[in-house]
Parts: sequence; C-alpha cells; structure tokens
Amino acid sequence: MSVTQAIEALRRELGENNVITATEDLFCYSYDATADLPEQKPDVVVTPENVDQVVKVVKIARQFRLPIYPRGSGTNLSGGTVPIKGGIVLSTLKMNRILEIDPSNLTATVQPGVIIQDLNNAVAPYGLIYPPDPGTVNTATMGGSVAECSGGLRGLKYGVTRHYVMGLEVVLADGEVIRYGGKTVKNVTGYDLVRLFTGSEGTLGIITEIIVRLIPAPQARETMLAGFSRLADAGNAVADIIGQKVIPATLEIMDRVTVETVENFAHVGLPTGVAAILLIEVDGIPEVVKSEAAAVRQVIAKNGGWVKTAENDEEREKLWSARRAALPALAQRKPTTILEDATVPRSKITDMLLAVEDIGRRYNLVIGTFGHAGDGNLHPTILADARNEEEMERVRQAVEEIFRAALNLGGTLSGEHGIGIAKKQFLPWEMGNSGVQVLKKIKQALDPDNLLNPGKIVDLT
Repeated sequence: MSVTQAIEALRRELGENNVITATEDLFCYSYDATADLPEQKPDVVVTPENVDQVVKVVKIARQFRLPIYPRGSGTNLSGGTVPIKGGIVLSTLKMNRILEIDPSNLTATVQPGVIIQDLNNAVAPYGLIYPPDPGTVNTATMGGSVAECSGGLRGLKYGVTRHYVMGLEVVLADGEVIRYGGKTVKNVTGYDLVRLFTGSEGTLGIITEIIVRLIPAPQARETMLAGFSRLADAGNAVADIIGQKVIPATLEIMDRVTVETVENFAHVGLPTGVAAILLIEVDGIPEVVKSEAAAVRQVIAKNGGWVKTAENDEEREKLWSARRAALPALAQRKPTTILEDATVPRSKITDMLLAVEDIGRRYNLVIGTFGHAGDGNLHPTILADARNEEEMERVRQAVEEIFRAALNLGGTLSGEHGIGIAKKQFLPWEMGNSGVQVLKKIKQALDPDNLLNPGKIVDLT
C-alpha cells in the first residue's frame, strides 16, 4: 500500500481543504523552533476539525503504516514536532474553539488549537486567569502546551501546565478515544492518566480536548527592575528573595549579553552596562504586595543592586515585552540560535550562571543567558552559525557541558522544553538505563507499532 493511496483515503474522509500536499507547503512543516536539527519533509499534512476526523486520520495511518506527528504552532524547542520519518503531520490549528468557560467551577474546556493568550483574553471578563505563560504565549497552542508541559514566567508562584490540566480527551494509537478527569478538584480513580499524557509530547496519544483550572486574577501587583554590576550578585539575590519567604509571581534574569542585545533590538529602555538584571513582579492583595515589594528591595540592596519600579501599566508592559523579546533579539545576532533550558535547584542558581559563563569563555562562544531564575530554570542561548562546522562542534561540546553542570548541581536536563529529538541521547545521564527502559515499556504498551511521533523521547527500535 502506497503513500498515494493513503493521501487519497485522507481526502475522502477529511475533504480536500483539510489535506495539504503541495511541496512548498510541506516544507513549512519540516521543522519547528529548534536549531541544529535535520529537516524532514512530511508526506502529507492534515488539518482535522474535530475528534472524529482525528480518529479517521489515526485509522488510515495504521492501515498504511504511516507515522503521525501531532503539531500545534510549532514553537517547541526540542524537535518534538519534526517529522523525522516522513508520514503525516496532524495540525490541530483548526480545532481552535473555546468550548466552555465555567466560572462556578473555575474551569475552561478548550480544543487543542486554542492559542494560550486567546484563552486568557476570553476568561479576563470573569476576573480569571490561566497562569501558564510560556514566552510564546501569543502563538503557542493549548494542545502543544499540554503535550510539552510548558512552564513560563509565572511558574515560580503559580506552577506549570501540569498543575492546571484537570481532564483530557485523547485519541490513542489504535483509534480509540478515552476521557479522563473532569471538573472535580479531587480524582484518584485509577492511574493518573492526565499526568501521564501531559508532557508526553504526542508520543502516547493525540490530545483533542482539555479541561483546565482557572484562578482569580490578583487584585494588585508591583513590577520592579533590579540591576547588578556582578552576575553572581544577581544570582545570590534570587536565592535570598526566596529565603525571605517571598514568592514573586515572576522572577526573571537577563545577563549582560541578553540585556544589551534586547535593548539594541527593541529599544525599551533597559539599562546597559550592567552585568545582569532581574525582572520581579509580586502580586496578590494590596497589603501583601506592599510588604513583599519592600522585602524584595531590601534583598536587592543587600546584594549590591538597585531597583526601579514600574509606575504604570505602560512601564510594566515595556519591561515584560523586553523579557519576551529576549529570544527573538538574540536570534537576530547570528544565523543559528541554540536555546537550552537546563534547570537547577534555586539555591544553585548562582553556581549554574557562573558555570555557563565559564563554558562560553572556554569554548569561545557567545552565550546569552536569561530565564526563570526564581524556579531555577535558565535558558543559556548559544549564538552560532550552522555553516561553520568547527564552531558547531564547539557548540555541541558546550551543550553537553551545560547539561553535565546542571545534573552535577542536582538539576535536570529540561525544565519546560521537553526532550524531543534534541535531548533524547542524554536521558540516561539523568534517568539511568533502567529509567529509560520504563519509558520504553510505557510507549510500547500504548503505541506498540510506534506510529505516534516516533523518534521522540525514546526509540522503540
């Protein structure tokens, strides 16, 4: 049975408008936001509009033995949506309806193609928010966010995606549809399948509906920028803020390379000539915000820094737009941008910052480091040129050293970007061979034919 026959079957079941085969269009689905990975054109892209059509795609894929690669907006950073074996890319972007907002239960039910910021815009009139906010919040989808278990700027206080997913509808590799979880706050019925599929990167099933928890929007907030003349002082301030039992909604860091690059790129008024800045936001009831902001200022001063407070919403938005501009700003400096997300315990954040700085120096590489310092999640971003093989070899060696440093400090390979292709080879470093074998057994049980996003996280062959 041929790929041509499979495409004909897909057209019959989904309609011509939901099947893409033009070569120039297929190339758009051959990569994601990850650098230094091989591009592989899929045989076909499908854009189902509902769960029934997803089931039909899965059954056709099984019949013709074609792999399926679920995809949202393609903003992931570990190669999780790259179709490495041809086959079918299943785009969820047409499944983009907010099915229900339920203020009484503080939940929303959405399809996987809903953009995260669109959900927040929809729940704002109810005085609610959906806290997970990755840097690509304006383009990333809810389905992709669940599949990656995305974090974001507010992860320190509010947690990550897994803390907000209450229920899922998932199409399994055999075409069966399962639903698990719901609107109840408590649910210990059987194994926690919601947690199993959250962060599974589309390797165990295709997410077609999501019930998420919402929370009341904070009454007040205060946003501050702190500058430091030494990188270590900024790192120490992060640990000291947490040590004061203050948990900011957001506690972000940008090093000298990142600050200067963002200011040249976006012209938002960041201070140049500093070794690092922290962007800090405390929120809650007004009295608590006032006391926590005062405590933060004391910690900053103790660590040799200075503080500027955003006086209005316009100044606040400027600061956060600067943080969200970090990756696009760094990416315009050189053709290839390698963004990592090694994560360490908060008490080790200074050690990790200095380790990355030393690695960049030893390998003669430009590394801009920014990230969610408050939860230990750093994004060392290496700027290189993939056409320079000698430089790329130094990049690969540096990345390995960054991973080693994080693990030696009690950290993890990935705080929020997933494993995908990019970090698969390093899994045994953290989990050991026995741990990797457990992952393979789970994959084998749910997808024995290895049709769902093959080659990601673990290999079955």
